[in-house]
Amino acid sequence: MIDDKDPIETREWLESLEAIVKNDGADRATYILLKLAEHAVQEGIRLPMAITTPFRNTIDPTAERRMPGDLFMERRIRSLVRWNALAMVMRANDNNDGLGGHISSFSSSATLYDVGFNHFFRGPGDGHKGDMIFYQGHSAPGMYARSFLEGRLSEEQLDNFRREVDGKGLSSYPHPWLMPDYWQFPTVSMGLGPMQAIYQAHVMKYQQSRGLVDHGDRRVWCFMGDGECDEPESLGSISLAGRERLNNLTFVVNCNLQRLDGPVRGNGKIIQELEGVFRGAGWKVYKVIWGRLWDALLEKDETGLLQQRMDEVCDGELQNYKFNGGAYTRKHFFGKYPELLELVKDLSDDDIMYLNRGGHDPYKVYAAYAEAVRSDDRPTVVLAMTVKGYGTGESGEANNETHSLKKLDLESLKTFRDRFAIPVGDDELKDVPYYRPDPDSPEMRYMAQQRDKLGGQIPVRLHEFEALQVPTLEDLGGQLKGSGEREISTTMSFVRTLSSLVKDKRIGERVVPIVPDEARTFGMEGMFRQLGIYSSTGQRYTPQDAGQMMFYKEDIKGQIMEEGINEAGAFSAWLANATSYSTSGYPMIPFFIFYSMFGFQRVGDLIWAAGDSQARGFLIGATAGRTTLNGEGLQHQDGHSLLLASTVPNCVAYDPAYAYELTVIIQDGLRRMFELKENKFYYITAMNENYQQPVMPEGVADGIIKGMYRVRASASESANKVQLMGAGTILREVLAAAEILEEDYGIAADVWSMTSINELQREGKAALRWNLLHPEAEPKVPWVTECLADAEGPVVAATDYIKAHTDQIREFVPGRFSVLGTDGYGRSDTRARLREFFEVSREFVVLAALRALADEGRLSMQEVATAMTKLGIHEDKVDPFSV
Repeated sequence: MIDDKDPIETREWLESLEAIVKNDGADRATYILLKLAEHAVQEGIRLPMAITTPFRNTIDPTAERRMPGDLFMERRIRSLVRWNALAMVMRANDNNDGLGGHISSFSSSATLYDVGFNHFFRGPGDGHKGDMIFYQGHSAPGMYARSFLEGRLSEEQLDNFRREVDGKGLSSYPHPWLMPDYWQFPTVSMGLGPMQAIYQAHVMKYQQSRGLVDHGDRRVWCFMGDGECDEPESLGSISLAGRERLNNLTFVVNCNLQRLDGPVRGNGKIIQELEGVFRGAGWKVYKVIWGRLWDALLEKDETGLLQQRMDEVCDGELQNYKFNGGAYTRKHFFGKYPELLELVKDLSDDDIMYLNRGGHDPYKVYAAYAEAVRSDDRPTVVLAMTVKGYGTGESGEANNETHSLKKLDLESLKTFRDRFAIPVGDDELKDVPYYRPDPDSPEMRYMAQQRDKLGGQIPVRLHEFEALQVPTLEDLGGQLKGSGEREISTTMSFVRTLSSLVKDKRIGERVVPIVPDEARTFGMEGMFRQLGIYSSTGQRYTPQDAGQMMFYKEDIKGQIMEEGINEAGAFSAWLANATSYSTSGYPMIPFFIFYSMFGFQRVGDLIWAAGDSQARGFLIGATAGRTTLNGEGLQHQDGHSLLLASTVPNCVAYDPAYAYELTVIIQDGLRRMFELKENKFYYITAMNENYQQPVMPEGVADGIIKGMYRVRASASESANKVQLMGAGTILREVLAAAEILEEDYGIAADVWSMTSINELQREGKAALRWNLLHPEAEPKVPWVTECLADAEGPVVAATDYIKAHTDQIREFVPGRFSVLGTDGYGRSDTRARLREFFEVSREFVVLAALRALADEGRLSMQEVATAMTKLGIHEDKVDPFSV
């Protein structure tokens, strides 16, 4: 800190600034300060960092917008919500089942939500589509408690909090899959709510700019905790919001200064840190730190020491003050300076204890929200200081263990009841009863009235939309005819299909191509000029390649969303589009194309959230497989994404080898998701290896969709026969192996294309489950079993994925089953060398088939050993999994 060597001169400068503000206004004062800063830089003066402001409320008390409504009634409602949230969690844990639940997070944020519900959050009524609200996951009990007061939820449902198996319960956190008419967004996986919120606001601007959806004054609200800000996803995309000037977005950060085990920034100030981060990213920041009871003290303090003390105290001490009470606060906060002790000499210890924090003062919260929604040029964030476990007394208020608080002892419960004036007698307390006033009571009428003004009750999720008329398979027939002598990849085939879809008059405008920053890699640069890349400001420069046919074209009406080197951000844009049918009543058809290695592995948590959100769209894992992306090596080569995809129940995954397979899958996906309205989304691999694409055979479409069909029937009459199965690019190795077996060894070989091992596994498991539960009915036969029922010989399967992927269908394969896969880390080399290294080459398929026949006694082991030498395979070959 720089010492003030001339306080009189300092005062003169400050008085000059005050005079400018008084006579010419704040804008003129801001201009003068900017010019002074510019001049200082020109003079070589190093300016102090100025990304944070003093530790006090951003809005001066004299500038606060007045809060409307009946404040007594709102406090009454807020108290009832607090009680019922507490009762629900305690009753759920009044047993030995250990269901859990959270009291303290909502206790700290109740006012932040209540002010929004009463005055700001728009519902989907009166022609308004409704605001999008990302509720903090651990505060879910508070939302249920409010819905109970509104009559939307029953006591039975509250009593079944976290008991969902029988279909009468409430999910632990916001989960649209489990409560499809209630929750819009899954948020409890920390950090995903903030990132999704940013991209929802971003996609709303995209839709508005393209003239697809009129969002009007819709706003995205995102509630999060200060501890959650440590997650990379929480703050990872705030610069996008600032750069895009997303004035339809407001973050509310509940700064209760505590995370699960202790302080968020015990030795620092999380609010100041976040202020600097958000201001630096171009956001308007509204700090709501101190409640109204501090206003008089701040005005009375003429020394500036109170502000100085506020600035210098750390968060760990602020937690101590609330936990230890008024006497401790008097001694350790005010006691540092005699002048501050004098300032509070007329306050009792209880008065000091109840000097309220801004996040618990509805007047202060309202003032911040009112300014936030008025922002016309930037996103806004409200940083509200609260107390974790507020109102729970010694059991949990500002206690390091408060996050795990599930119950209150009887005395703390009495204190809570009395503090919030809940009409429950002492003799009833042990049962922690719910309390809901008569529907015609003033509280209930007022709450309903406020929500009616704002468009109806929330949370609510709408999921009905008018079915789309999607192209038929014949409409996409160009990709079914094969490529003739020309060699193309399935990635290029996908781009051609995508081009056809964007030109379709029925759905073309709804198709959204999304890439991180790899459009040229995937051969999509031809779409730049045709569709344009969405930019909120258009294109204010002449691109370097302006003279070329496929120049880089940005456009405010652009259809392509290119989100930079940012898989998580691009996926969040996909997710916002994939849920538009629900959030905006306007189905979009997003295609997100990315390196498959950077899909499920890198953004797996967001993909799980997409499943929860009932997303509908296509994920295209390009350059897929362990050996197809030959030169990029370990970090880029994917041998496991399809297995990861199998873990998401409503993700339909395919690994097509041919252009016609890919086209059939995409058309069927469009039909299922947007005509039949199935809650599915698709993950489809696409490869960058060029080869001739064959014409689609007759009658195979059904097998392609089910996951398996015979692509080659052996013409040999040999007594020895095998069934070879392949997928993706390795199908071509399998076909080559079949020719070797027939020509060199006289063994007949049928070849099957496995377009979806995941779907085969699910269908097979479903059949077995049906058989288990219907012992007297005719058993169902899994598709794999049906296909191979009359096939002769052992079965050998090879894919570009780890063996565990194909092993999913082992129990449905009749007879001997051998699996080849690419276990181990990827590496760089030619495709041929990689396939030999990972033991999925044609030679290894042949060897596996011969060994399987030998194991069945149809060949001798000597014949197998001789074949190994001929095939160039050595018994001491290195194990790819071990290196």
